[in-house]
Amino acid sequence: MDYLSEYKSKLRTAEEAAALVKSGDWVEYGTGVNFPKYCDEALARRRDELTDVKIRGMLCYGPIQAVECDPEQKHFTYNSWHLTGYDRKLADRGLCFYQPMLYRNLRWFYDNFLHINVAFIGAAPMDKHGYFNLSIATGNARAYIDNADVVVIEVLEGLPHVYGGQEESVHISEVDMVVEGEHGPAIQLPSRAPSEVDAKIAANVIPYLCDGATIQLGIGGVPDALGMMIAESDLKDLGMHTEFATDAFYKLFAAGKLTGRRKNIDRNKCVFGIGAGTQALYDWVDRNPGVAAYPISYVNDPDVIAELDNFISLNSCVGVDLYGQVSSESSGTRQISGTGGQVDFLTGAVKSKGGKAFICMSSTFKAKDGTVKSRISPYFNAGDIVTSPRSQAYYLATEHGVVNLAGASTWERAEKIISIAAPEFRDELIKAAEAQRIWRKSNKV
Repeated sequence: MDYLSEYKSKLRTAEEAAALVKSGDWVEYGTGVNFPKYCDEALARRRDELTDVKIRGMLCYGPIQAVECDPEQKHFTYNSWHLTGYDRKLADRGLCFYQPMLYRNLRWFYDNFLHINVAFIGAAPMDKHGYFNLSIATGNARAYIDNADVVVIEVLEGLPHVYGGQEESVHISEVDMVVEGEHGPAIQLPSRAPSEVDAKIAANVIPYLCDGATIQLGIGGVPDALGMMIAESDLKDLGMHTEFATDAFYKLFAAGKLTGRRKNIDRNKCVFGIGAGTQALYDWVDRNPGVAAYPISYVNDPDVIAELDNFISLNSCVGVDLYGQVSSESSGTRQISGTGGQVDFLTGAVKSKGGKAFICMSSTFKAKDGTVKSRISPYFNAGDIVTSPRSQAYYLATEHGVVNLAGASTWERAEKIISIAAPEFRDELIKAAEAQRIWRKSNKV
């Protein structure tokens, strides 16, 4: 087959691709590093021709020109499945609306309830067989492609080519238009250096890991610190099964810790759904037979996770109350991130033989006025979003220790949670627990 001729016949300018969008349409922008820059810019230039165009995206690192050009939202409305720092700033201006989800259900939403008129999807260049690789956005991309009336591939020449277990590519025959442009290297997202508190939390979690464990790491200082500590530990033959691949996993691989040899499924494979990091990460996953990208419907499926013995999930949160409810995505009514896969991995780790799920946080934070506040509160205030319900709370970790809430009564939870709070806040938390009738007089902290 002459795939190159078919490619050339579908090659269009970004302006021609943007012309596909009509007023009232739903437009898909894809995920993260695979952002379709030129299609977005061309759509923004059509602003005054269009009304009520709804755009969906996820983990966009910005800028999004269709949003920036329309601050009064007369023409475009932007919606995100998970907020980055850039998205958060848009949301603070009323220019980004969050879409709640359990991440494992994303494909189900699109297959059954959502419609896409035009999908602008970033992908790596086409190979000789006519396939575009969906790279580090494999986890979500086919859900968009398979449910769009029109599919436009924007070729991002700097993306790594990632081998996959499922849905890692799209064929030229499935594509309506192709857009090219000079993008340069993939977006670089270096990890911040872990703080001293991050390192203490990670040190508290390390003893719960064992040789041959399969690991999921969330995003942030504690997961990065844990990755560094594991790299320097005596642990060996670890596996990777994570929704989001970061440099922390590359460092584990470089230290010889990631082999996947003891995984029950996908043995010898480092499995992930989406990712972002530095060029070191992208070079590692590029055409690496030891790495496999899968759809999130697979990666985050609790039944799949359950097949992996000694599965360790480590995620972070904004705060916890004395009932064991976990808030990981909002500060009051202010949306700051998203549910992501936290609940998926809490559920899956419980079903794994020897599995454990950790929610980690510093015990305190500094407010805007400079005062130190406790991340552990008596109860959540109006507007605080509960990401993980108390019925699914498992291990909680701070720099002061780790507690297991599985099966614990309300008074046991209060006692355990207060034991890992900052010492200067424990007395007032005990008084609150007493007032809430979840404190035994015989409790010791």
